[in-house]
Amino acid sequence: MRKVFLGIDTSNYKTSAALFWPDTNSWQSEGSLLPVKNGELGLRQSEALFAHVRSLPDIIARLDTCGSEIAGVGCSDRPRALEDSYMPCFLAGVCAAKSIAAVNGISYSSFSHQQGHIVSAAFSANKLELLSAPFYAWHLSGGTTELLLVEPCGKLFSAEICGGTTDISAGQLIDRTGVALGMDFPAGPYVERAALESNSTAYHKVKVNDGYFSLSGMENKIKAMVQAGNSEADICAFALNTVAYTVKTATMQLLERRKLPVLVSGGVSVCSFVKNAFCDIPDVHFAQHGLGGDNALGAAILCAKTEGWL
Repeated sequence: MRKVFLGIDTSNYKTSAALFWPDTNSWQSEGSLLPVKNGELGLRQSEALFAHVRSLPDIIARLDTCGSEIAGVGCSDRPRALEDSYMPCFLAGVCAAKSIAAVNGISYSSFSHQQGHIVSAAFSANKLELLSAPFYAWHLSGGTTELLLVEPCGKLFSAEICGGTTDISAGQLIDRTGVALGMDFPAGPYVERAALESNSTAYHKVKVNDGYFSLSGMENKIKAMVQAGNSEADICAFALNTVAYTVKTATMQLLERRKLPVLVSGGVSVCSFVKNAFCDIPDVHFAQHGLGGDNALGAAILCAKTEGWL
């Protein structure tokens, strides 16, 4: 019987589950965003945890093993692979994954949410071979804007921060821009849709020093534009143009120091403004097939890898 690996991810934004068949590299990914009331900028951890507990059984039920035997369960148990990295919302996935593994007598493996993003992005871009040598990886999301130096380490890999934001994330800036304009949270898709209606190429030249930058000042500029009556489209374009410029500038500074492939993942990585900013830089790879945002496929693939199936 064919073997399949189950992955679970319960982040601060989305409940996700996925299946991965290592013999054919085929997969299925399911998920749903956590419900956030209009005008609010996310959920408290207790609310997020409760939302995951409610939605996870239905999401797992959408998966179709096609008669295959589940050989292992992998899940994300923390934001980053550090001892002090912790977020209660991941407990929902851990409890479900451990229970499924125990009842079925199969292996259980845990990984960080960030590790899942990196592996899922590499797989979707048909670049899993990146994991066998050093490369740079952007994790651009609502909670994280980090440029990482990723290097092989045992069966997995290490990810050391070598650039990124020193305060709010790119995703937070985009979400706050959208909410200030009355859009739903998370606001990324709505902000991009509005920005595409603008012809403005204006952006704020954020200071980038050795790959690091601050985005907090941009929030005040956005609020000032709203109060001044600038069009919704121009405000959104200004925000996304600035994010794209800043992320590209930080990348170029690191590439001048050491030329390596670059992998881009996280919810903000799906933004066309960010993708277009990198079109003239060689060896840059973006997540494909809708796997740029939060998903559980990385956990399923990592479980298969640690069990020796990849």
